[in-house]
Amino acid sequence: MTFHVSAHCSATAGETPARQAEAAVESSPTVTPEQYRGAFRRHPGGVVVITMSSPSGPVGFTATSFVSLSLDPPLASFNITHVSSSIAALSAASSAIVHVLSDDQAHLAARFARDAAQRFADLSSWSLLPTGEPVLHGTRTWFRIGDLVHIPAGDSVLVIARIVAIHCEADARPSRPLVYHEGRFQAVAPLDEA
Repeated sequence: MTFHVSAHCSATAGETPARQAEAAVESSPTVTPEQYRGAFRRHPGGVVVITMSSPSGPVGFTATSFVSLSLDPPLASFNITHVSSSIAALSAASSAIVHVLSDDQAHLAARFARDAAQRFADLSSWSLLPTGEPVLHGTRTWFRIGDLVHIPAGDSVLVIARIVAIHCEADARPSRPLVYHEGRFQAVAPLDEA
C-alpha cells in the first residue's frame, strides 16, 4: 500500500492510496531529512557493535545497518556516516569484528554510541584476539570480517566485507535480539508470546 509521507509519516484521512501517491508526488518532489528519519524510525534494525584495531588503540561503534549480502562468497554490508569518529580507523583497517547484540546487551549498544573515549574504558569487558582485533566479552555471536570495500554513498560510506570467521556459542540461556526501533533499543518478542 502506498501512502503520502509527511514529516510525521502519516496519511491524510479519507484519501485513497492512489490519491495519496499522487499527492506525495505533487507536494513533495524531494524527501526531506525529517521525512526520511521519521519513516525509517518505523523500520527496526538489528544492533551490532563493530570493533577494530588502530595505531592509537581499539576503536568501535554501534551500527544498525549490518545485513547479509551474499552466501557465496560470504559477504555482509553496513554503513557508517562520513563524520563518525571511527571512520578514519575503519578506512585504514584490514579487518574488524561485528558483534551481534542480544537484548541483555543494550548497555553495550549505548556505550559504543556515545563518547569514543569511554567505549573501551572497562578493560575487563574486552580483549584482543590473536589476529589483533578487540572482541567484547559475553557476545554470543560475532563475525570477523576482512577485504573491506568502502563505497561513498551520500553522507555515509557503504562498507562491503567478506566474512572470514564466525564465532557462534550455543545458547546457554534464552536470548532475544536487540533492535533499534522508534529511536530506542528494544527486545523482540516472538508472535506467540505477544
